[in-house]
Amino acid sequence: MFDKVVLLSEGSPIYYGLASTAMEYFSSVGFSTSITVNPADLLLDLANGIGPDFQHATERSDNPQQDPKSVREFLISAYDKNISTRLKIELCSSDVSSYNYKEAPTRNDVKSEKWCTTWWHQFKILLIRGMRERRFEAFNRLRIFQVLSVAILGGLLWWRTPSSHIDDRVAMLFFFSVFWGFYPLYNAVFTFPQERAMLIKERSSGMYRLSAYFLARTVGDLPMELALPTAFTFIFYWMGGLKPDPSTFILSLLVVLFSVLVSQSLGLAFGALLMDVKQATTLASVTTLVFLIAGGYYVRQIPPFIIWLKYLSYSYYCYKLLLGIQYDENDYYECAKEVYCRVADYPAIKSVGLSHLWIDISIMVLMLVGYRFMAYIALHRVR
Repeated sequence: MFDKVVLLSEGSPIYYGLASTAMEYFSSVGFSTSITVNPADLLLDLANGIGPDFQHATERSDNPQQDPKSVREFLISAYDKNISTRLKIELCSSDVSSYNYKEAPTRNDVKSEKWCTTWWHQFKILLIRGMRERRFEAFNRLRIFQVLSVAILGGLLWWRTPSSHIDDRVAMLFFFSVFWGFYPLYNAVFTFPQERAMLIKERSSGMYRLSAYFLARTVGDLPMELALPTAFTFIFYWMGGLKPDPSTFILSLLVVLFSVLVSQSLGLAFGALLMDVKQATTLASVTTLVFLIAGGYYVRQIPPFIIWLKYLSYSYYCYKLLLGIQYDENDYYECAKEVYCRVADYPAIKSVGLSHLWIDISIMVLMLVGYRFMAYIALHRVR
């Protein structure tokens, strides 16, 4: 009464197709019976490697009995040769309506039609699936509480910081660059290690291209990963009393969001390279510690032989860009009562500088592309 039947032997398929042609198929591969039997009993016997009345084509006539292991191995091999390749073509073509087990296509024919759907279709389905799966993870109450509580607490600590307190304002901007340079990284580290089993299973089945999966993952994360930093900046920026200019605020927000993307890219690269949560988290913690120290705020006179470390830190560039948006080289602040000093001469700002901001943006763009490309290449190694 079944339309189609799937028959498994110890987890390996030995038949898939119309129920009405099941007996014909097993006869075609050398397993036939001289008496009328219930087809269901015959299929179950074969699945268990039991065939007292059957013999395949390569068997000698004086040895009609096969051990179960040999029967199963033969049927699995026959399935791979006669049915598996045809199934792939059937999925790719609506014209296949008949089952002819004698003329199986070659592997090269199947390989040329490996992808049954277009790249755009794969991308669209993966994007929708990913957003549905991760929307509750990205916007769960704990993460929202964590980000908003830090924003409100930070805003209260730096409440309406006057422009004369330049040291507090510089510290506030550095906190911006540190928090949104490290928080996304630790979240992104878990991404690919957690999805490794699913990715291996689906890619080994030829369900989609790796590029479609990777770009769908990247695009799908944008609204979820950028919503919380936006809310954080809205709260913290205005509570902290930074420059009350809409254009300055928008530029600062864009720098923070761009830093989030770069940080997330590095986390994805770590996760894809190591594919182990503990190892990736350990590497991320060491990296963030180095970036924190070399970010241009704590250590201002780094020895020449190790000064290159700060140029690897995206937090350094984010910090410098935020300073460059808030201040100009010709700005002044009240360094003493009725005494005004140039902002560019303030030690914490002088060690970083306020010029060449476009070069800093270009370096962050290269980091974003480089880290994402590194993660993509690392995923190619996953088998």
